Amino acid sequence: MIKVVFLGTSDAVPSAERNHTSILLNYKNENILVDCGEGTQRQFRKAELNPCKLTRILITHWHGDHILGIPGLLQTLSFSGYEKTLFIYGPKGTKEFMNQIFKTFIFQGRFKIQVEEVENKFFENEDFYIEAKKMSHGVPCNAYTFVEKTKIKIDKKKLKKTKINGPILQKLKQGKDIVYDGKKYLAKNLTYKEEGKKISFVFDTSFNKDIIPFVKNSDLLVCESTFGEELEEKAGEYKHLTAKQSAEIAKKSNSKKLVLTHISQRYNKSQANILKTAKNNFKNSVLAKDLDIFEI
Repeated sequence: MIKVVFLGTSDAVPSAERNHTSILLNYKNENILVDCGEGTQRQFRKAELNPCKLTRILITHWHGDHILGIPGLLQTLSFSGYEKTLFIYGPKGTKEFMNQIFKTFIFQGRFKIQVEEVENKFFENEDFYIEAKKMSHGVPCNAYTFVEKTKIKIDKKKLKKTKINGPILQKLKQGKDIVYDGKKYLAKNLTYKEEGKKISFVFDTSFNKDIIPFVKNSDLLVCESTFGEELEEKAGEYKHLTAKQSAEIAKKSNSKKLVLTHISQRYNKSQANILKTAKNNFKNSVLAKDLDIFEI
């Protein structure tokens, strides 16, 4: 199961209801933070989450509303006895910006931090991989996808009839045919494929040709929707997306569910209109609120 917790869902200016952008993805022993806006560490407390379980931070870009929470979070991790290596990934310039943070703030205590500037597939293990794609926002900016790998599972009911057991089962899990007690068994007859899930994060970008193929077939598409369709021209000027554009991306990419976030404070009293616009173009759209949880 993949759990996605929305710690902050505002745009550049927070409101009483919406904190700056930050989302936590939990999968097995991984806790991956996507952006770290001001106040993120307090949102961890409100969500009753332990920040010391963090494993990675994905930074989409270096505008303040997406990164101002980093210094405070690092200090809290240090005070809390964080012992892991924290991996921080971001677009071009991330290493220099992180160096400036270390120069600007006086941190008490240190732990190991590894900073990487990333593009395309940049992390992979046996369970999942993460990809980055350049977006169009006037500054270096990445969108990210988290992709769970498809797994071969043994059909326990069918296996029970064969009496097969022991280390040889590992070969079945690898999709290999086996011979047991002199009889050959085909992997395809005793196993099935469990398709992996795909979660995509698209923040702060104007509409561009790379978005749809990058997020194609997402089970959950998290997409910025800063403006309503009446301000499409302004959205283009500031290199952001409208709710209608986000819905069109979800539809054309064959995504299963769209979550709207990064909502402008101008819609504090009319958020229903943002959601209605999206639903008119992509039915399975929802509007994220701070501390909402989605399980995939």
